[in-house]
Amino acid sequence: MPKLFFMIGAILAGFCIAMQAPANSRLRSNLGGSFVNDSLYAAFFSICGTFMSICVAMLIVRPATPSWVNIRQAEWWNWIGGPLGAIFVFAGALLIRELGAALFVTLVVGGQLACSLVVDHFGLVGLPQQPMTLPRVIGAGLVVAGVVCLKYL
Repeated sequence: MPKLFFMIGAILAGFCIAMQAPANSRLRSNLGGSFVNDSLYAAFFSICGTFMSICVAMLIVRPATPSWVNIRQAEWWNWIGGPLGAIFVFAGALLIRELGAALFVTLVVGGQLACSLVVDHFGLVGLPQQPMTLPRVIGAGLVVAGVVCLKYL
């Protein structure tokens, strides 16, 4: 499959992320507006929707079940995606109303870039090493400059 297909998929995933946090924040408001409590409920209901969506997809696609041997041999960090996703969903429900969509997403992308540079540089979580070069650091710095522009200009 051409790389462009995957790049378009990533852009569409970005659209989903940009819409997810405002939707969860609005759900928080509709639940009563309590800052932390209703943010937790909004995250909970969002994750329930995620679970139901993937169950429907699995019923349609009917993927082969992985072997128990493979499941047991997975490294510990293979299982942190769900909790990390829950933190992201909760953060969106909690913070986007206070920051605005553009600033929230820009800060999220900035955090993703910073972490990604470290993960690539050290070849963490099974990825091949890619050195933290000056152009890559400058690119991440430009995202930080974007955050400053969004917040203060």
